[in-house]
Formats: sequence, structure tokens, C-alpha cells
Amino acid sequence: MSAPTATATTLMTPECNANPYPEYDRLRAQSPIFFGQEAGSSAGGLWALLQYDHVYGALADHETFSSASTGGSSSNSSMRLVLLNDDPPRHTRFRKLVNKAFTPRRIRELEPWLESVVNELLRDVDGGEYEVVQNYTMPLPVMAIAELLGIPRDEYQTFKRWTDDALGVHPRSPEERQQSTQEMMAYFGQMAAARREHGAEDLITALVEAEIEGEALEDWEVLGFCMLLLIAGNETTTNLMGNMIAFLSQRPELWSRLREDRSLIPQLIEEMLRYESPVQVLFRRTTRDVELNGVTIPAEQRVGVFYGAANRDPEEWEEPDEFVLERDLHAHVGFGHGTHYCLGSPLARAEARITLNTWLDRFAAIEPAAAPVRQTGTGVVLGYTSLPVSLTGA
Repeated sequence: MSAPTATATTLMTPECNANPYPEYDRLRAQSPIFFGQEAGSSAGGLWALLQYDHVYGALADHETFSSASTGGSSSNSSMRLVLLNDDPPRHTRFRKLVNKAFTPRRIRELEPWLESVVNELLRDVDGGEYEVVQNYTMPLPVMAIAELLGIPRDEYQTFKRWTDDALGVHPRSPEERQQSTQEMMAYFGQMAAARREHGAEDLITALVEAEIEGEALEDWEVLGFCMLLLIAGNETTTNLMGNMIAFLSQRPELWSRLREDRSLIPQLIEEMLRYESPVQVLFRRTTRDVELNGVTIPAEQRVGVFYGAANRDPEEWEEPDEFVLERDLHAHVGFGHGTHYCLGSPLARAEARITLNTWLDRFAAIEPAAAPVRQTGTGVVLGYTSLPVSLTGA
């Protein structure tokens, strides 16, 4: 059976990046759908998996849907993100190096520090109008990752710029984005060199001192780790918290309910991960011909695995476009699934939970102060660039 095709822009317009769900609904039944020149051509093009079963299956089958990148090495200046661009067994060995930084125990130990940062960010906020993204959801996750890596948290604006440029969140030229990548690589190269001279209790020291099968990591592997942790560690949580606060600002009855019953907070976070997945799509490469819905995706094809579409698939979820607090959420893919399940998910959940508890303590009510602005530069993530709210002090 031949592949359904579509123009390359239907899942890539600014309007779709801001609200992809109508387009998911329109295209989901055709999944897998090919975007590009000629199905089966190795030059360009993208296969989109939009049904829950397709997405879940691809995430569980790294042997067929590989994360391994063909680019990035010690000999070029492109950005290669260790773990994200690796498959087992290499991925398994690398993940063991950093797993201990994100264990539930380590996150619990970090929570008092996170609470202190949250209160510091809100120190002068008693009520009134407040811009959430610039003042809160952007700095908090960057500061948390900076703390784990052992880099100065007061440089969070630079770190955020590098992240946005890596993901294409804002309209920047290829030259400007490449400049950001080179700046980030040079910065972490300096940090790694400093740790080799004088170690510290942080992740960068752990990486430069680590060995896999008796061999130290190469310089580019250390840089790839650092860049992955910075980019993935802050962008996902920024969007999760922004989506959550924006949603609650429009539902005063739910805000009041949460103030009375904090046991609902974990479930609310999980439903938000499904309802507005902070990461909408990540990419794989087929290692062999694979058939889905009677359509053959040839080997060596680029595949978009659309988390956001899977999490709204009516074949998996009853009333998927409704936010249902009591929903069974054991199988959502807001943080992925399988080998590449989000390493930082315990930290993201902790930041979201601490945020909600603190905001519920401090503010009796929250409502929109002006129209929020969605980011429109990329379809990889779903979030806001501006989120003004009006707060009523408790």
C-alpha cells in the first residue's frame, strides 16, 4: 500500500506549532503519513506517526526505530546529544552514569533547595499582574539544572538562549543558531577542563571522571552530555509548568479545589502531561522496512514520533480533548516510553509539584491578565513565550 502524503508545511506552520491538535485530528487516521518529496527517498522527507499504538510501539522498539544519529563526533562542530542520539547498549551504559543524579532519593534531597529558589523567585510577589514565563517558568528549571551540573545559576538567561536556539523556538538565522551551539560547546569545554583540574560534587565532575568499560569519556561525549542535560532539563519543565499555570488561570473552580485538597496535585500534573504534552515530537530512523496500517516505511527513513498526537488519540483515551482529573493515566507518553523515557522526569514532576503547592499557598486566586502568547517557532515543544496573569494574595 502506498503512503498517504501531505505538504511539508501542514505540521510545521506557526499556527500548528501554537495549537497542533486540530491538525493531529485531521491526519491521525492516515498514520503513518509521509511528508516530503518521494516516499522511500533517502533525501529529505519525514514519516509521521500520529496514532497511539504506532507511537507507543515505536518508542518500545529501539531496534527498528533507532535514535542513533549519523552526525556528531569529535571531528565536527555539530551538536550531538549523548543519550538522545544513542541506542543500547551504548545508551544503557551512558544512562547509568547520570541516573544517580535523578533518583527519587536525590530529588528528595534537592527539594528543600528547590523550595528556597521558588520562594526567592516569588519573594516580592504578593499579588497583582505577573509575567509567568520570564519571571518564573523560565528561570526555575534552568537554575535547577545548573545546580546539578555545577555551573553558575545566575547565567540562566544565557543558558536559556542556547536552549531556545537549539530547539528553534525563536526565529534566528542558521548562522546565529550555529553560533549559539559553538558558544555552548566552548563553555562546557571550559567547565570540563576546570573539573579535570579541580573536581567538585557535581555532574560535570562525575562525567569527566567516569569510565565506561575502562575508558574515560571523550571530550565530545562529555560536551554532549552537558548540552543534553541543559537543553532537555529546562525546556520540558518550563513548558510543563507554563501549560499548567495557564490552564489553571482559566479554571478558578479547579484552583479553589486544589487549595482545599493537595492530594490532587500529582494527578493534575499527569493529566497535564497528557493533555498538553510539553514535548510534542521526537525523531527516529528506521533500521529496516516496517509495515504499519498496511503502509511500508522503508529502512533509513526519518520518522517523527508525535507524543502529543498519541496523547489525544480517541482510540486510547475517552474524550481526549477534555481535561479529566480522574482519568487513568498509567499509559500516557508525555515523558516518552521505553529506553528513552525521560531521564529527568522525577525532577520535572518535583518542580511542578513544589510550584503548585507554593503558588496555592501564596495566592487565593489566579486569572489571565492579558492574552498569553504561544511559542510558534517549532513543533517539537508546546509552550508559551508570554503568560501574564493576575494574582490575588492569600
